[in-house]
Amino acid sequence: MKRCPCGLDRPYQLCCGALHAGKPAPTAESLMRARYSAFVVGDAHYLLRTWASSTRPPALDLAPGGEPYIALRILATNQGGPKDAYGEVRFEALHPGGAQREHSRFIREDGAWVYLDGTAF
Repeated sequence: MKRCPCGLDRPYQLCCGALHAGKPAPTAESLMRARYSAFVVGDAHYLLRTWASSTRPPALDLAPGGEPYIALRILATNQGGPKDAYGEVRFEALHPGGAQREHSRFIREDGAWVYLDGTAF
C-alpha cells in the first residue's frame, strides 16, 4: 500500500485517502494534512469541498507541472480539536525550491471542519 503523503506513517487509503473518500476530519490538523495530500494527489474536488463557503473560489486549477511537494511539517496548532469550533495550524510544505509556510485558519460548517483562509509567513 502507498504511504500517505501527509507524513504520518500510515497507508494513504487508511489515512488521508479515507477523508478524500468522504470520512469527516476529526480535527483541524487532520483536515490540514488531508488538504496537503489532496494537493499532492491532485484532488481539486476535495480542496473545494473542504473550503469555507465564504472564501471558496469558484474553481481550482491544479495544473500539472508545478513544483512537487516533498513533505509536510506541522509547526504548531491552536485549538481545532474534536469539540472546538475554530482552529489554527502553522505548517510548511517542502518542495525542491524551498518551502511554502502558512498560518491557516479553520472553522466548522454544518459540523464539519473547513479551511477558512491562510497567511503566508
